[in-house]
Amino acid sequence: MDARTTGFLLAAAGVVVVVLGLLVASGALAWFGRLPGDFRWSSGHSRVYVPITTMLLVSLVLTLLSVLFRRLF
Repeated sequence: MDARTTGFLLAAAGVVVVVLGLLVASGALAWFGRLPGDFRWSSGHSRVYVPITTMLLVSLVLTLLSVLFRRLF
């Protein structure tokens, strides 16, 4: 990978981080972590949270992005 491609990927990653930060700050991602398949249990002073559906969604998106980047570069 040459320097130009590396620079482009770093700039694109920065833009993605800024956009995600803006979405979190605005509350647009309030549903994230509260999907129907996420397991929450609390009793007394203990809490258990297992975000099964959320992590499946994150895995799917990251896999699709990885495949896309491999085909482009």
